[in-house]
Amino acid sequence: MLKLGEGEMKSGGWRRSSILANAVEAVTAAIYLDGGMDACRAAVLRWYEPRLAAVDPAAAPKDAKTELQEYLQARKRALPSYRTVEEVGPPHQRTFIIECQIEGYPPVVAESSSRRSGEQDAARMALERLRGSKLP
Repeated sequence: MLKLGEGEMKSGGWRRSSILANAVEAVTAAIYLDGGMDACRAAVLRWYEPRLAAVDPAAAPKDAKTELQEYLQARKRALPSYRTVEEVGPPHQRTFIIECQIEGYPPVVAESSSRRSGEQDAARMALERLRGSKLP
């Protein structure tokens, strides 16, 4: 059972995936702290084993930021940095201009309706640039 505040109840917080994920994480941590790793592993496997068995790690797509980070780490390069260059438009219709900087390369700039997707777009563009340049 989750106990939500009045504001979360009114806004449908019981359906919000981030709240539900945080609750599962808290229960998992409580099991670990109370019963140790074996009890925690048993509980998690009881909940997720059918789903885990169906997952093919090779087929699971990675997001662009993760791919870029892994690409750079495999080549012992510094990790990229992201910054919001500008926010334009009215509050209900913002456009975010995001910059992805990789040491030794000019920054890549992307525009999106959210910071998160802007960072993903910039990472995707940077990765395409790096792959095209045959970074050793």
